[in-house]
Amino acid sequence: MTHSNSYPLRRIAGASALALALAGLAGCGAMSAQNPSSALKPVNAVEIPPDDRVMLKGADVVAYFTDGRNQQGLPQFKSVFEGVTFHFASAEHKAQFDQKPEAYLPQFGGYCANGLVYGIPWGGDADTWKMIDGKLYIFGGQGSKDGFELDEAGNLALAQKYWNEEVKGNNSFLQRAKRMVFRVPHYKSGEELAKEVAAAKAKQ
Repeated sequence: MTHSNSYPLRRIAGASALALALAGLAGCGAMSAQNPSSALKPVNAVEIPPDDRVMLKGADVVAYFTDGRNQQGLPQFKSVFEGVTFHFASAEHKAQFDQKPEAYLPQFGGYCANGLVYGIPWGGDADTWKMIDGKLYIFGGQGSKDGFELDEAGNLALAQKYWNEEVKGNNSFLQRAKRMVFRVPHYKSGEELAKEVAAAKAKQ
């Protein structure tokens, strides 16, 4: 077997090994929580007993739209939609969600929008967010949000492309493993993005 043929096989083997390692580190609970057998797969959810998967660690998704802020929901006000549990800060917010749940869903399953620019469904902190054209986007911290905003329109188009073509409906852990090994051509590390953000702020 020539070097050119064996190299891709080694990369595939590496991706498989990484996927197994991620699954082992995360545990079956996290794997199950993020991958419901519904149209919402995958989602940025965690197990909060007695519920198997709670979106955004219980953040009230309606509050972003009605109050313009991140607010923690309460277990006594909860709804289940497509196998995913949502917590709300009030009965009113729960009622609003129940009337039209699709309107309040965070984009990209609640994962960091900047991660989706690189085809990686990972991270996503409820307290770092942005509304774009009436839709909710979550980020994995201020650094990720700043990096995304360097080219918001371009990065949003890339994130939507990878979500629609690779991520939606697929296992989050396997997708992460694939795109951590087989990186997209425009991949940038956190350090590279931080430097670009710093340079952009210096010009302002």
